[in-house]
Amino acid sequence: MLESVIIPQNLVYLAGAFYVAGLAITNQIVLRLFILAGTAIYLVYYSTIAENPLWEAIYVSLLIGLANLGGLTALIARNSRLAIPAAHADIYFDFPRLPPGDFRALMKLAHRYTVEEDRQITVEGEPGSKLYFVIKGATLVRKGDQAFVLSPKLFLGEIAFLIGTPSSASAWLEEGAEVLEWRFDDLRRKCAKNVRFKLALEAAISVDLARKVAHSTGKDARRIADIPKPMVDALSSVQKG
Repeated sequence: MLESVIIPQNLVYLAGAFYVAGLAITNQIVLRLFILAGTAIYLVYYSTIAENPLWEAIYVSLLIGLANLGGLTALIARNSRLAIPAAHADIYFDFPRLPPGDFRALMKLAHRYTVEEDRQITVEGEPGSKLYFVIKGATLVRKGDQAFVLSPKLFLGEIAFLIGTPSSASAWLEEGAEVLEWRFDDLRRKCAKNVRFKLALEAAISVDLARKVAHSTGKDARRIADIPKPMVDALSSVQKG
């Protein structure tokens, strides 16, 4: 009974079923696995349907299978924890929207260092050229007539990076703060080459923006007039990055 079902003529239907099932699934890894299974069955079909193997169809199917296998390998590697660079494994969970592969690509473009003295990194109303992520240490932000202190684990310069407008606030890093720094040009080139990376990075920044807006309008916000004059004077005397 089984032999009468598994005949070359029926293999094409089985292979087609795998293709249809794969294309109906949105998960890219599962989709590619189904397509790979369908391709393997097509190879058996082309090898047995005629007295002599259909070599042309076999070669084309092999090329399709190899291309699919390459894409599947890249997808698995992108989502594998093995892609996380050891030097930055301690901060991976600070970027919850980034798959391991995209996190690795982002870290390759980053310069990680510790601030040796108080340093201004953005100026309200002036164009920016770098994106920052504060790993540890406080950030003092001044926007209009308000100032507030932000805790670490946040981006700085993201508005200028995302939409190309001047910086929306002035920001200072305190001595001892640890940061990641990227040049806008490097990130934009990477985003232009890899749409998935661009979307993942923008998603991570959008979450950070929402948190920052909520914080800046909360209890930690202070009008400049309410901040002691020595502190205000200090803001204008620190090193500009």
